[in-house]
Amino acid sequence: MYRIMMVEDDEKIRRIVADTLIKWQYDVVEVTQFDQVLKEFQQTDPHLILLDINLPVFDGYYWCQQIRAVSKVPIIFLSSRTQNMDVIMAINMGGDDFIQKPFDLDILVAKVSALIRRKYTYQEDESLRFMHRGLKLHVTNSTIEYQGQVTELSRNEFILLQLIMRNIGKIVSREDMMQVLWNEEQFVDDNTLTVNVNRMRRKIAALGLEDFIVTRKGMGYVIE
Repeated sequence: MYRIMMVEDDEKIRRIVADTLIKWQYDVVEVTQFDQVLKEFQQTDPHLILLDINLPVFDGYYWCQQIRAVSKVPIIFLSSRTQNMDVIMAINMGGDDFIQKPFDLDILVAKVSALIRRKYTYQEDESLRFMHRGLKLHVTNSTIEYQGQVTELSRNEFILLQLIMRNIGKIVSREDMMQVLWNEEQFVDDNTLTVNVNRMRRKIAALGLEDFIVTRKGMGYVIE
């Protein structure tokens, strides 16, 4: 399910749009602390942002710049501003589209769907396949990221974490983990497997995420 983050201070508009997106099978995160937009973005890792311009504390242009410094996530501006310069600024700041208020909900959903389709279907982003509880596994450089902090994984750690994150909610046996390492020409014994799993756990915990991988005694490991 794709996740949409809404940064809109008008509660009525926010509620109507959120309810509509939920009906279309989107997961919606509603930001209500408008001085914590970047933090909320890093914690929820949305696939698309709906961003108002007129906001308390800092405006939408500011938050667009902050997000663009760390991500290429699609951003759609929603605003009652009508000047051409507002549209130009929104796009120049890194916005992907601009929808003027009041807007038709069907058009909004169509634009959201089109942007997500172009970003995540036509241009497949492997890293999005491996994200859970805010922890993202980057397949391009074998790193893990949580709340803006990044840590490198060894080759064995990366192979094991990728296997477990492909099977969220399912127990992965030690035998399966050993087999995957052997298939990747990583020749390890049972003790070495334990060392790799424990080291991987410590790295995740050091980022601030405790008990991410749970041991099921006699069966294996699971991410719940």
